[in-house]
Amino acid sequence: MPLLFVRPGELRKAEWAGVDLEAGEWRYTVGKTGTPHIVPLARQSVGILREVHTLTGNHRFVFPNARYPKREQSMSPATLLGAFRALDIPSDRMTPHGFRAMARTILDKVLGFRPDFIEHQLAHRVRDPNGRAYNRTKFLPERRHMMQAWADYLDRLRAGEEVEPGPLKAPEFAHSPASHGMGNADQRLVVPPKDL
Repeated sequence: MPLLFVRPGELRKAEWAGVDLEAGEWRYTVGKTGTPHIVPLARQSVGILREVHTLTGNHRFVFPNARYPKREQSMSPATLLGAFRALDIPSDRMTPHGFRAMARTILDKVLGFRPDFIEHQLAHRVRDPNGRAYNRTKFLPERRHMMQAWADYLDRLRAGEEVEPGPLKAPEFAHSPASHGMGNADQRLVVPPKDL
């Protein structure tokens, strides 16, 4: 969930038919808005999905309902919440939907990606100056770069690497560091504040 930061229901209902591991993309229709959406898959996401495919690739859903596998249902909403409880993550600390807000904040404030790239990746309806709504392919190269930078950032946090304050440089795809008052945009990784 942290790698993709999609809505929990969209993750639960992910179908193998929409996943292209060779292209590194997951395509589906956003339930909330009914619009087609593309999630660029980082190398780490592709690796995980290849492993999952060995377990569920013969099912319609990436995450089928374990109790009723022959019914071709996706896993239930309670499964994600149960997984959090099994990991001793209390609901007042993090929820499945909370990964979206966490990613939104860190991608903008810490990694310095443009808010319009992030909003498109979150599949929010973003109107351009001409009033046109969300376009699933808009900023796709930039979003692909952003998703890989995000996955790399999470890997470094998980590995417990020594990190320093400052933005992770993302050349033409990022904000100007001055716009966040961060000064020099050298290549550093940031640990998010503990209150995120």
